[in-house]
Amino acid sequence: MTSTDTHKIAVIGAGGKMGMRVSNNLARTAHTVWYVENSPAGRQRTIDAGRELTDAGPAVADADIVVLAVPDLALQAVTADLVPQMKPGAVALTLDPAAAYAGLLTDRDDVVRAVAHPCHPSIFLQRTTAEEYADTFGGIAAPQDAIAAVESDDPAVRDLVEATVRAIYAPVIDVHFVTIKQLAQLEPTLVETVACMIGALLNEALDEAIHTMGVPEPAARSILYGHTQVALANGLRGDNPFSDACLIAMDYGRESIIKEDWKKIFRDDELDRNLARMLHLDHIER
Repeated sequence: MTSTDTHKIAVIGAGGKMGMRVSNNLARTAHTVWYVENSPAGRQRTIDAGRELTDAGPAVADADIVVLAVPDLALQAVTADLVPQMKPGAVALTLDPAAAYAGLLTDRDDVVRAVAHPCHPSIFLQRTTAEEYADTFGGIAAPQDAIAAVESDDPAVRDLVEATVRAIYAPVIDVHFVTIKQLAQLEPTLVETVACMIGALLNEALDEAIHTMGVPEPAARSILYGHTQVALANGLRGDNPFSDACLIAMDYGRESIIKEDWKKIFRDDELDRNLARMLHLDHIER
């Protein structure tokens, strides 16, 4: 398979938030793409973007890969309906690992399950244009990596998934392959449970500085934004050592804010607990 190969791709949920991002990028490729959307608002967005809508049945029946750009909570019903209609050897690609790891998806022995998720542009990305600086999410101008998991040992299937991932999340630097379980350990545990939570905590701390401590907002934002960049560069790359006084303050922060057993979130049983909450399940069957 070469970079000039084209494929037949069906996008389910093409008018949704992620579906529009995926569809916008696929529309720029030479692949044959069918856009499927059920909701009236999503159908109108797809039409407004100049794309033709296709019914789900014909689209998935002929597709090499079906991109399921629908919310996790809808995937169980959607795959139950569509996977039986897919052609043998095709790939069912979800864009988040939760439902796949939880065993909620309909499977077929002759249909390959795959998952892919964008890494989003790195905080250390060397951006060179205004468009790259503006693209904080990725998939428009700023290059990003992506993570993929494929339940097949066939190199051609892996190549098909990688080509699709590079297209839907373009521009892509690297595609890193892991297992579905490892992808679930990364998303949500590493990036949502930890990184996104810390991002929200920073905003809460900023709010306290402004509204409780009475610090002028421009001053509070300036010092937090700058020190967050330094904290991430030092903490993740060791660019410059933290000062002795800063280390003492960091210890106080850890003692005051972080639970001693916080690393339990990386255990399998805690991952199951977290995903069950996200998927509105009582528990995850194993």
